[in-house]
Amino acid sequence: MPGEEAASGWNWIQLFIAKRRIIVTNETALTIELISSRDDCINMTPQERSRLEELDRILRMDTVREQILPIASGVRAELGRRPQALMTWAPISLELFGGELPAGIRSSWVFVLRAGADTGAERHPNSHQRMMSLEGSGNMRTEEQGEWRSNFLISQRDASLEERWISIPPNTWHRPVIGNETDWIVISFHTVLAEDLIEERPSTGTRGGTKQVKYLGA
Repeated sequence: MPGEEAASGWNWIQLFIAKRRIIVTNETALTIELISSRDDCINMTPQERSRLEELDRILRMDTVREQILPIASGVRAELGRRPQALMTWAPISLELFGGELPAGIRSSWVFVLRAGADTGAERHPNSHQRMMSLEGSGNMRTEEQGEWRSNFLISQRDASLEERWISIPPNTWHRPVIGNETDWIVISFHTVLAEDLIEERPSTGTRGGTKQVKYLGA
């Protein structure tokens, strides 16, 4: 099981200089971390980049965006009604995309993650996840070779693909960490039907064990 690092109680100040970002973290003891351009982001083969570009094109369509934004607003309102919840979510009907989605996409979701939250480690054993930052920003950390790696994502529409999207293969541990300023709204695409999507998390009851639930049953 990957090790975990504390990541709470901090703000981000992002300055974009050429293709590098300076991330200032931690309210009390400022740490400056240089983050290079995410051209080497997880699983970004030419084929995968092409798939993300196609999904990005679809999400930029006015007819699609106009239908997704009210869904996102509803999911955010639900988060407001549940003060103990770290995140809320809802599936998006694939019919909304008008038959434009690439082959292999079987479900789509809106997630709203609470400002200041670290929702913990999770993975999807039965699905490849492709996620875009729609509003706000966050750090979708991924586990690679036993170490956690930061993947900072933002929502500016003129930002590069790598700064707005991440591709997470099946069985890859990931954990969203959200800045204190605002909730983070993301759109996820999965390769299994909504009713079949499994979330797997470390089990608190057994060392090295995990537990699985389905999102639509959670």
